Amino acid sequence: MAEEYIRLIFGLKIKQIRTEKDLSLFGLSKLCGLSKSYLNEIEKGKKYPKTDKIIKLAETLDVPYDSLVSLKLDKNLAPIGEILQSGILDEIPLELFGIQQSDLIDIIANAPSKVNAFISTVIEIAQHYNMSREGFYLASLRSYQEAHNNFFKDFEDKAIKFANSYQLNLDGKITSVELEEILKEEYGYTINNEGIPEEDELDNLRSVFVPSTKTLLLSNRVDEAQKTFIYAKELGYQYLEIKERPYTFSWIRYDNFEEVLHNFYASYFAGALIIPRNHLKKHLKELFVLNKFSEKAFHKVMKLYNASPESFYQRLTNILPKDFGMQNVFFLRFTHKLGVEKFNLVKELHITHQQQPHANEVNEHYCRRWMAIKTLQRTANNDLEYAFDIQISDYTDTDQQYLVFTSATKDPFRKDYYRSIGIGFLISSALEKKIGFVKDAKIPKEQVGVTCESCSIMDCEVRVAPPKRLLAKKKHKKTAALVQEIVKKYS
Repeated sequence: MAEEYIRLIFGLKIKQIRTEKDLSLFGLSKLCGLSKSYLNEIEKGKKYPKTDKIIKLAETLDVPYDSLVSLKLDKNLAPIGEILQSGILDEIPLELFGIQQSDLIDIIANAPSKVNAFISTVIEIAQHYNMSREGFYLASLRSYQEAHNNFFKDFEDKAIKFANSYQLNLDGKITSVELEEILKEEYGYTINNEGIPEEDELDNLRSVFVPSTKTLLLSNRVDEAQKTFIYAKELGYQYLEIKERPYTFSWIRYDNFEEVLHNFYASYFAGALIIPRNHLKKHLKELFVLNKFSEKAFHKVMKLYNASPESFYQRLTNILPKDFGMQNVFFLRFTHKLGVEKFNLVKELHITHQQQPHANEVNEHYCRRWMAIKTLQRTANNDLEYAFDIQISDYTDTDQQYLVFTSATKDPFRKDYYRSIGIGFLISSALEKKIGFVKDAKIPKEQVGVTCESCSIMDCEVRVAPPKRLLAKKKHKKTAALVQEIVKKYS
């Protein structure tokens, strides 16, 4: 990046000075004797002129030579320099989003002031919301998943190929014993079920992989489904020949975007292996033809697989958009500590961007009428191992309705902690044709908001904060109307 950075900074400086002097490329070309096309290449960071040409440019633009070749940027260009020098463009594989780095640099070169304003805004927002490096990486990953409707055929095919190679039955429950044998025999793993000390700081750790000895340490609190997923994920790393990866699960930190991306690849492979696509499709079709919702039938499908509720719900976000055309889907995961009023939205996915709700980073209170929170509260208050519920959420401020499924469980790794996972489908005439029980009158319907601070529902019995954002909006609207009356009176 060093040479490219030097060329780009020089080009940005030339363009900035030329623009400030109201000179066109053609005009500068006439004054300095360099061709218009050559100057264009310089400004885009594609060419770096020789010393004699830099001297000529400095004289023509009436700026010191040393200032022109210095990498120091004034305040107008400094944020661009920061993002280029940080190497963030190298860390995130832009090609995943169909963007070439050279194209992005062209955009920066062509509109530096606009890009500068955008970058400054992004930096300020990130600081305001305390967005961490990992948070930025995870947001980028989420955009990548959403851009592909969270379906990756390559990993689906590789999971099938792997299963066929090792004679794993894709019509039945794959067990941890089967996968452990492959890890040991084929990849030389040593499994240690007692290797993680019971320390408070390690309470959320499920596994640690030691690459030098191929030792996999497991928490003694993982259940059969969790163990199966961990093994399947390790097989994903090995079978996909992934080298750069996190060595802990759950992750402690990500050093670069490659680790985030590769962790996702291995997780996707694991999900495709444990919950085979064609098998799940068949049973979902049988579930969706029912005219009345059956919790028993829903859980019968879930229990076909040796997978946690979260793995099952996440797998639905792969299959439903691709194989059932349900693209208006959201997935949410909440955590909650008993006795604390806060509910943390720790994971979300929106296959298309229009769905409510999205994570809120300003400490506002999520709507307590959401099924995800009601089920979580019920689980925590009654110390349940598992709870499930379904409702139609009617978003009062958008006129959108969602069919929402939620499961909540006790967190086996942290005392007094609980978590819920939920999936919601935007109700439309198209969805009603695909899911027979959408019109089931026994499914409760609830008016909901997004956060208490922005909710217009009057006399809400579970409101935990006043609608300050809504009140501020109404005040601004009234102020604008009064100003308009004043202007009209004196016009």
